Amino acid sequence: MSTELLAAPTWHNWGRSESSNPAFIVRPTSIDDVQAVVREAARRGLTVKPIGAGHSFTAIGATDGLRLDMSGIRGVLGVDGMRVTLGAGTHLYELPGLLGPLGLALTNMGDVDRQTISGATSTGTHGTGSRFGGISTQLRALTLVTADGDVLRVSETENPELLPAAALGLGALGVVVDVTVECVPTFVMRAVEHPEPLDDVLDSWLARVASIDHFEFYWFPHTDVALGKTNTRLPADTPLDRLSPMREWVDDKFMSNTVLAAICNLGRVLPALTPPINRLASKLTGDREFTDLSQAVFVTDRTTRFREMEYAIPLASVPDALRAVRDLINARGWRISFPVEVRAAAADDLLLSTAAGRASGYIAVHRYFREDPEEYFRAVEQIMIGFGGRPHWGKMHYRDHASLETVYPRMGEFVTIRDRLDPERRFGNPYLARVLGA
Repeated sequence: MSTELLAAPTWHNWGRSESSNPAFIVRPTSIDDVQAVVREAARRGLTVKPIGAGHSFTAIGATDGLRLDMSGIRGVLGVDGMRVTLGAGTHLYELPGLLGPLGLALTNMGDVDRQTISGATSTGTHGTGSRFGGISTQLRALTLVTADGDVLRVSETENPELLPAAALGLGALGVVVDVTVECVPTFVMRAVEHPEPLDDVLDSWLARVASIDHFEFYWFPHTDVALGKTNTRLPADTPLDRLSPMREWVDDKFMSNTVLAAICNLGRVLPALTPPINRLASKLTGDREFTDLSQAVFVTDRTTRFREMEYAIPLASVPDALRAVRDLINARGWRISFPVEVRAAAADDLLLSTAAGRASGYIAVHRYFREDPEEYFRAVEQIMIGFGGRPHWGKMHYRDHASLETVYPRMGEFVTIRDRLDPERRFGNPYLARVLGA
């Protein structure tokens, strides 16, 4: 048992956009521990928030109550064919070592793997590919500790009506202790990364996402170049053609992190240099081909701190929306160092998924963490609202419950479930009150 309430240091998220001062921190190692902690918090009148890697840019995990460090509940807890049950504190970067020996992999992933599996699913983390949903859509079951300290199993056979809410639950329904993920056999991907004219990519956007397993692109503001990334799924026995260690270091460590940080810092001091530097960067990056195991292709190392806002809009609206963002940047005379990322995802039926009920395109904007993103993000958000946009739950946005109800048709169902499972808001915080209502 590990239920000792310890003095908690100030918590900061990875992007340094949020912080909080919990009263206590607890590091449970079992479901019994979590139950005991939740009951003790209720006795003391404290809120409870599990925090994983802190890779959300919102305050979704912030608390002045009791912070749960779930790192003691991790790893493979069970295997049933293609279904693997993982402890909530398991980081995505641990999965190759855990799933690889089983001959399994996640169907799809985003380009960051620092998150825990429960944090990624609770906030709607996704990758790209018009035939593939986010990681939450791969959940087939999960275990929650509810506000009264009881254990609630949610699956296709146990409380199945709760699965569309709990699979992407924002941490509002209880403490996720474990998740069962539907995996696929290990597979290889062929990656082709190549710069192209931005307008050519936008003009062929729908055709590309329909014909390519996983397509995304980056656009450096102040340029007319898109850095396209085309990933094709291949059988596990496909011969690998990996990047050399030197090429990988130059591309993914030096150019994508060290040089990017230098560009951002230089742009803060001398903003007029940002456009020519971006034009140079777009010529020096993103032109390579390699074949590797799926996670090695999906994931890119990100060490330069930034802040991010991402919106999901109807898939066909992406070209018009991105052109509007380009026009906005030009009209305002801003100097934006960080590239804009554009991806796609299949429609799903999760209540609060950004892709609920519609095939979706994603436009993500970023600012270096030492820069104030608000003016840029708020203006881009207004463009996305005009396209019926839904904000990523783990990334910065300025929407409230009344606004979000207009774009999430099943928001009312989710709130009703929350009211039933957590009537006293044991798992609440100001962010959840803003987006879900008090």
